[in-house]
Amino acid sequence: MYIAKTDTWYLERIIWLIAGIFSLSSAILAWLHSPYWLILTAFVGFNLIVFALTGFCGMANILYKLGAKPRLQKDN
Repeated sequence: MYIAKTDTWYLERIIWLIAGIFSLSSAILAWLHSPYWLILTAFVGFNLIVFALTGFCGMANILYKLGAKPRLQKDN
């Protein structure tokens, strides 16, 4: 069984947290307010697929510029 390390808040862990918050919030807002909130869920899913296929993640770039450090960082 794989269990991710939870000793620090590294970049990849923060991205999963944000994706979960956005997806869950969107689903709750769609249920309580308007089904149009599901567009946000689709946007999150689309970005996860783009990352899996290309390695590009807009949220990771934003968080990295804000100071979040990746768990595995290549030393130059």
